[in-house]
Amino acid sequence: MRIEIVTAGSRGDVAPYTGLGQALRAAGHRVTVTTHGAFDALVTGGGLDFRSLPGDPYAAQLTPGGRRLHRLGGGLRGTAEFVRQGRRYLDDLATGLVDVGADADVLLLATTTAPLGYSVAQRRGIPSIGVFLQPVAPTGDFPPVLLGDRSFGSAGNRALGRGAEAASARAYDHSSRRLRHRLGLPPVPLAALLRQARRSGWPVLHGFSPSVLPRPADWRPGLEVVGYWWPAADPHWTPPPELTGFLRDGPPPVLITFGSMAVLDAALPTLLGTALRRAGVRAIVQAGWGGLRVGGDDVLAVGDVPHDRLLPRVAAVIHHAGAGTTAAGLRAGVPAVTVPLIADQPFWAARLARLGVAAEPLPARRLTADRLADAVRTVLDRPTYAERARHLATRIAAEDGYAAVLRAVDRVTRR
Repeated sequence: MRIEIVTAGSRGDVAPYTGLGQALRAAGHRVTVTTHGAFDALVTGGGLDFRSLPGDPYAAQLTPGGRRLHRLGGGLRGTAEFVRQGRRYLDDLATGLVDVGADADVLLLATTTAPLGYSVAQRRGIPSIGVFLQPVAPTGDFPPVLLGDRSFGSAGNRALGRGAEAASARAYDHSSRRLRHRLGLPPVPLAALLRQARRSGWPVLHGFSPSVLPRPADWRPGLEVVGYWWPAADPHWTPPPELTGFLRDGPPPVLITFGSMAVLDAALPTLLGTALRRAGVRAIVQAGWGGLRVGGDDVLAVGDVPHDRLLPRVAAVIHHAGAGTTAAGLRAGVPAVTVPLIADQPFWAARLARLGVAAEPLPARRLTADRLADAVRTVLDRPTYAERARHLATRIAAEDGYAAVLRAVDRVTRR
C-alpha cells in the first residue's frame, strides 16, 4: 500500500512518525511523511519519502502571538489564546492539504491534521486512520490535555472535554469549509463531520503507553492506546569526542533540554546555572530551538544529540514535558524534573509525577533556582524515583505500538 502520514507542529509532533513509517516500510508499504519543510532531512534521513506542508513552527513561536502564548502558559487563558491564534495557522495548513493523498491508498492523520485530513480522505475515496500523540477525546478519567491534569470529577472532566472538542471544531471550521470548497465537497460543518466519524467508529490509535496513561473505559469503540512510536534511529550518528569524554570523566550528569521551545525567559540560563551549583551536579545542556546556553565548569553544551543514545547515560532529565521528550525519558528509565511551559506540557508533567518517576512539576512562570535545585536533589537522593523509572521502562519496552497500526491498515484496506 501507498501510505501517507500527515502531521504538523514541532519536532516532537513529527519524529515519532519517522519510526512508525519505517515499521510500515519494513512490512512492505511505501511511506510518505507530509509535514513542514523544516523536517525534510529528519524524514528522508529515515529512508522515507517527504512531502512539504506550509508553515514554520520555529518562526511561529518567535512572532508576537507566539511569545504571548508562552507568557500565558497553560490553563484556560493559554488554551483560549492557543485556539484563537490557531485559526490563522489552520488556513495555511488547509491550503497545503489540497494535494495530499492524490497518490495514496491510506492516510494516517495526526492530532493536528485529522480535522482537515478527514475531508481529504473523503474526497480521495480512501480510508484514513487517526494516529494521535495526545488523548483528545472527552473522558471522565481526566480533563482536556490543554488544561493540565487537575481533575474536576468524572462529570466535570467529561463536560470540559466536550467543551474543548467543540472549541477545537470552531477553530478548524473556517479552514475546513475552505478546504472542502477547494476539494469540491459539500460545505458540511466540521462538528457534523466529527459526529459522522464517531458514529462510523473511525479508528484512532494513540501512540503512547497504556502503562503511562491507560485507555479510558468510557471511550467509544475504535479509540485505542497502543504504545509509543519511537523516532527513527540514525545509524550514522557518532558522539562528538567532548561528549564521550564528559560522560567518561565523572558521575552521570543531569541533562537539561527544552526541545522545540524557541521562546525561553532571558533569565533562565542564569537560574539554571545557579540551581546546578546548589544541587552539586554535573550537567549536559542541549541548546534546542531556544539556543539554551548555561555556564559552569561542570556543564557541557551540546547540539542535536539523539535521545535514545544520550538519555540512558544520564542520572535525570530536566525538561519541558513535551510529549516527545517525556516519551524519551520514560524509554530510557531515568527520573525527571519537569518545567512545563505551554499546550499539553502541564498534563504530561503532572502525569510523570503521578507515576512517581518525576518530582512535582515546576511551572516555568514560578520557577526559582532553589525550587529547581531541591527538585533535582529529591529525584537523585530518593532511590524510588529511579527504581520506578526503570520498572516503567521495562514495561514500555515490552509493548509494540507498531503492530497495532499495521493491523489497522490491513483492516481498513480490506473493507
